[in-house]
Amino acid sequence: MEPAGRILCWQAPGLALRLWPDWVEDADRQLSRLQQEIPWRQEAIILFGRSRPMPRLTCWVADDGCTYRYSGLANEPQPWSAALLEIRKALETTLGWRFNSVLLNRYRDGSDAMGWHADDEPELEPQAPIASVSLGASRSFRLKPRGRRGEGAEPITLELSHGDLLVMDPPTQRHWLHALPRRLRVRQERLNLTFRLIRTPAGAR
Repeated sequence: MEPAGRILCWQAPGLALRLWPDWVEDADRQLSRLQQEIPWRQEAIILFGRSRPMPRLTCWVADDGCTYRYSGLANEPQPWSAALLEIRKALETTLGWRFNSVLLNRYRDGSDAMGWHADDEPELEPQAPIASVSLGASRSFRLKPRGRRGEGAEPITLELSHGDLLVMDPPTQRHWLHALPRRLRVRQERLNLTFRLIRTPAGAR
């Protein structure tokens, strides 16, 4: 897993993106391994006072001490699988960052989706990038500015394909939102791995 030729970059007020197309050389193999190795779960979230199943499967994998809360859920870390360790090591070589956690999302088909949000929870190290690895079906990834910092900036849509690596550099999460909309004609599933750096308590490993 090394950068495959070109790197595509996007710059806008408060936004910095880098895309390595086809970054995962053995993408088919890694997709199959993660489908089998990961203890996937469908969490429930509260919307308008009612409990509803998330429109995707998820798993939080991290080093000891890296608890993460989002959408009202406190996620205790699962252990690293062999495939995830390989991808994390390759990311360290490519980006120079050692990530201590990854949130995995499994979109079973185009009916599964992710609404508008930013990865700006207080546990996250704000100076670290978020590295997003896509495996499986191509899906549209949308970004839009929020607040005054984004005035005059146009929304962006990227088509993320099997094996792509997208890096969202600071301060993107403070000034932009992103989403993965439904795409009902898509019948195949997609895995998304967002590697993060959690600020762990002193003494945690």
